[in-house]
Amino acid sequence: MKGIQFDLGKGFIFSKHVPKEISHFDRVFDIFKELLTHTSGNVEEAFEWLDVLDKEYSIFTDEYTLADFEEDLKKRGYIKEEIDPEDGNAGKGKGKNLLTAKMESALREFALDQIFGKLKKSGIGNHKTSKIGVGDERDGDSRSFQYGDDLALVNMTESLKNAQINHGISDLKLTENDLIVEETKHKAQMSTVLMIDISHSMILYGEDRITPAKKVAMALVELINRKYPKDTIDIIVFGNEAWPIKVKDLPYLKVGPYHTNTVAGLELAMDILRRKRNTNKQIFMITDGKPSCVKLPNGEFYKNSNGLDEMIVGQCLNKAAQARKLKIPITTFMIAQDPYLRQFVELFTAQNKGKAFLTGLSGLGQMIFEDYEKNRVKRI
Repeated sequence: MKGIQFDLGKGFIFSKHVPKEISHFDRVFDIFKELLTHTSGNVEEAFEWLDVLDKEYSIFTDEYTLADFEEDLKKRGYIKEEIDPEDGNAGKGKGKNLLTAKMESALREFALDQIFGKLKKSGIGNHKTSKIGVGDERDGDSRSFQYGDDLALVNMTESLKNAQINHGISDLKLTENDLIVEETKHKAQMSTVLMIDISHSMILYGEDRITPAKKVAMALVELINRKYPKDTIDIIVFGNEAWPIKVKDLPYLKVGPYHTNTVAGLELAMDILRRKRNTNKQIFMITDGKPSCVKLPNGEFYKNSNGLDEMIVGQCLNKAAQARKLKIPITTFMIAQDPYLRQFVELFTAQNKGKAFLTGLSGLGQMIFEDYEKNRVKRI
């Protein structure tokens, strides 16, 4: 509804605020995105949960039903039907519902808004350093012009003052020796690898730890794409082994019947970062358990879930030292109170000279955000 406008005759127009009415679709859509994250992208399971919630909380009405919502999702391009041409149901609307790329993007944006709050889209952003160099953020300091300096950095006011002092008012001229340039802070590009533990303990003991980890990963990817487009981020998962996953696959991430092969994750992370041109590199590791598995030279897995295995821990510490030599700091986010995990991370962090956070699931996203953007740390 259009608000009443008052023109004060001075170029300002005030209008009465009219709250925007939320549509039936938008009201249900946020609930559905949350359910999709918990069901690892299983659309049919999310619909089942939505039906259960409707019976308890009356989400739908006679005017707008679950069937209407499903149809809207298809019309707006958020889900699509996968129909086997040989099953005889082509065109009959009985295929399996799948997420589209548009929905995958919507889930990342939803995670970003949940965890980091609404961020305004800005231009090219980078990470501040204490080094002075070529950049685009004025430092406040100034110096004499040097050959090769960007002319856009010339401070004309200070340069004209110099010219007046050097040549006088009667013979005012501006020479290279009069020019003053403003210092800028060098801005560094960052390459990040995010390691996510997908061992079975991430869903054990009645606590879902994988869903918050997924949300953080999706939000961090969206954050970097919006605020730091020069940066890179790679996602890897580790259980018995480690492998990279694509950003579009994050909503579908699940845990498996795995132990925790931290060594394999670190090896893959360092291999990825070695190929990056950026000089600033880092590893974020989200885990809820101590390392309990390594792959032996003969290809077999050595597993030990009891306490801290000397051989497994030793290999992990070697990888931490190797990363330190490569100038790759590792930040570990512990999302469990396991005393063996804390003991291991203490040794691991000291070996890498990295950082460690002991965080609950609710604080995970904020801690990663602060470490990425502000380099703040709570050291164990």
